[in-house]
Amino acid sequence: MFKSIRSHFNNIRSIKLLCERAEAHALEDRQREPGAEHFLLASFDLPDGTARLSFENIGADPSGLRPAIHKQYIDPLIALGVDADTAELVDMAPLPARNRLYDAAPSGKAVMQTLAKKRREHRPLLGAHVVAVVAEMRHGVAARALRAMGIDPSRLKTAAENMAGAHLA
Repeated sequence: MFKSIRSHFNNIRSIKLLCERAEAHALEDRQREPGAEHFLLASFDLPDGTARLSFENIGADPSGLRPAIHKQYIDPLIALGVDADTAELVDMAPLPARNRLYDAAPSGKAVMQTLAKKRREHRPLLGAHVVAVVAEMRHGVAARALRAMGIDPSRLKTAAENMAGAHLA
């Protein structure tokens, strides 16, 4: 019984940290609401380390994710005819945090809803679980960033699921 209660509180702490870090990453990208890409970045911030290991296990460098996401914001501006120097102005100072109820962008909500549906499969919640959920997404900034990194989403999902399984064993 105590193990179940402790696991529940650990999940609450992990979800709180995941959401706080996703919001911080979104603010760095000058966005008020975190999307799936921000939750993926936040998964690297969870203390279990399984998100980074999931990337490394398929030969991907986790430190390449932030630049790949940034490129997804800049490339459409350049495609619209904005010169590269002007497009880089998007990379200004982060937005300040606001005191308000927490909210996420639609893709971020989808990540959290999927994690909630699968909550019985992840006790405790690990970064690898977040990676597996985001790797299933076929559209959006996170999916395009993974493709830009040359990552096969199905391989990443499998690696994340294996990492989570090994961590819980």
